Amino acid sequence: MTRRDLAGRTSASAVQGEPVVDRHRTVDATVLKLRGEHNPIKRALAVLGPGLVTGASDDDPSGIGTYAQAGAQFGYATLWATLAMLPMMISIQYISARIGLVTGRGLGGVLRAKYPRAVVYPAVAALVIANTLNAGADIGAIAAAINLLVPVPAIVFVVPVSARMPTLGILALQAFGSYELIAKVFKWLALALLAYVGAALFAHPRVLDVLRGALIPTIRPDPQYIGILVALLGTTISPYLFFWQASQEVDEQIVMGRPLLWQRRGASKRELGFALWDTVAGMVFSEIVAFFIILAAGATLFVHGETHIISATEAAQALRPIAGDASAVLLAVGLIGAGVLAVPVLTASAAYGVAGALDWKQGLTRSIGRAPLFYLVIAAATLVGMGINFLGLNPITALVLSAVLNGLLAPPLLVLVMLVSNDRAVMGERTNGRLLNVVGWATTVAMSVAALALIVTTVAG
Repeated sequence: MTRRDLAGRTSASAVQGEPVVDRHRTVDATVLKLRGEHNPIKRALAVLGPGLVTGASDDDPSGIGTYAQAGAQFGYATLWATLAMLPMMISIQYISARIGLVTGRGLGGVLRAKYPRAVVYPAVAALVIANTLNAGADIGAIAAAINLLVPVPAIVFVVPVSARMPTLGILALQAFGSYELIAKVFKWLALALLAYVGAALFAHPRVLDVLRGALIPTIRPDPQYIGILVALLGTTISPYLFFWQASQEVDEQIVMGRPLLWQRRGASKRELGFALWDTVAGMVFSEIVAFFIILAAGATLFVHGETHIISATEAAQALRPIAGDASAVLLAVGLIGAGVLAVPVLTASAAYGVAGALDWKQGLTRSIGRAPLFYLVIAAATLVGMGINFLGLNPITALVLSAVLNGLLAPPLLVLVMLVSNDRAVMGERTNGRLLNVVGWATTVAMSVAALALIVTTVAG
């Protein structure tokens, strides 16, 4: 695969005499469909897709646990970080979306065509290991959250919860439904995260204190405080989201009637505009949820001295005697919904990375029979993740290991993403603008500093 081919400047399909599809006409049809919907809310929601699901999946049980820790240990002092991270999230996820839209490939495939295997394979291997550990910890968290609602030993729920994940959940949807159905299920699962907004409101926080924590950055030379800021950054900007976003943009194009690579190459300004709106909406939703989780924990656990929280489940348990059953139930419901959404995204993004790097057939738009190796990776990651809960490996330890791997993987992967998105041989005229480059490279630097801090704190610990 040459650079010229990646940019879409030549087309093997066109040379072979295949019909040429007018992409702009296809996009215009989508716009006309939106114009036919007079309800502005429905028109706006119709555009939402990969960005919304990506943003919601970012608030997985491990992320929820990190946000709860921040609120429990430092009250409202880290609320400002959610606002500071928002432009970072938007820029990186939008760049990932642009790569998928312009090249017509997932991130794994683009990296495979652009960089040597010695660079791509280790990155994908680290992604798979980190995602599998994270998925396993999230599966355990879902089981523990169900246990909060139904007083049965949590381990009893591990197998049925795992079985409902990609191996039977996504694969069943793929066999009996369609990609559109999968997308709709994911969107509805995202709404479960709104439970955290309700939990925060039940806590009756003081508005002035909340505004002070959100609008006035707090910096402390405290190793624990610096550590929680690093953890917040690491759990918010995770490598698996880059792969998921780019690949989902490709799947969306396939659903729109562009199954061949040459049909997907290139992107109009209108398409990129839709992708930007989708990405902004998804990342804002993600950070609103993060904000209210910190707020809920700060208004309850921190105020009552319950500062030693190491998981989202512990936060929900601790809330019961402080804020009542309603808040605890809302936290548990949100945790279950977040996990049921996040685990398929984690395992599928691992599969997208492997399939792209090895040039396998891939995508949730394909049936199991048409992409068996892709679904095999999903099933294997799910089963291994489930097995973690039976091997005696502490879920918190699994989360720490996945966080370390993600922290080490994110900076070099961000460098590759930024280089690819600025390469005219890959992106043609759709390279990053000045603002995207400034925020994107600033995010890369911030993640590099966070990675160094993570290494120091891990070794010191």
